[in-house]
Amino acid sequence: CGYISSRPPASLAKFTFNGWNNLDYYDVLLVDGYNLPVSIQPHSKVPNWGDPYSCGSPTVKKDINLICPGPLQIRDHNGDVVGCESACSAFGLPQYCCSGPDSTPQTCHPSKYSKLFKSACPFCYSYAYDDATSIFTCSGDYTIQFC
Repeated sequence: CGYISSRPPASLAKFTFNGWNNLDYYDVLLVDGYNLPVSIQPHSKVPNWGDPYSCGSPTVKKDINLICPGPLQIRDHNGDVVGCESACSAFGLPQYCCSGPDSTPQTCHPSKYSKLFKSACPFCYSYAYDDATSIFTCSGDYTIQFC
């Protein structure tokens, strides 16, 4: 089987298995845009009950295509919105791509567009330095649902 890559905009479920401390690290990424709802549901018997990022379930709760700003909309041949680009891919500017002078956590901040993604999915990764509220850990099996 050859390697197949996604083309933005694409909602992504990302995993790193058996990482530090033998934990799996996972998140739902909207950094490259959005095209359909996705959720990750862990099936673990041992979450760390005081930690909301231990065996949590990042889920896109809203259809972002319905609230996507005009400049980010991807439309099909009928004119229906079928995807919502990231501001980086739509505009290519350093402040949206966290590149050049805006390439550090101190200089790259969420834009109004990434904040829109974050409002639809509070625990999803919405811009380059969104680690603090977006990365989950667990170990076990997972259900990934695209709906």
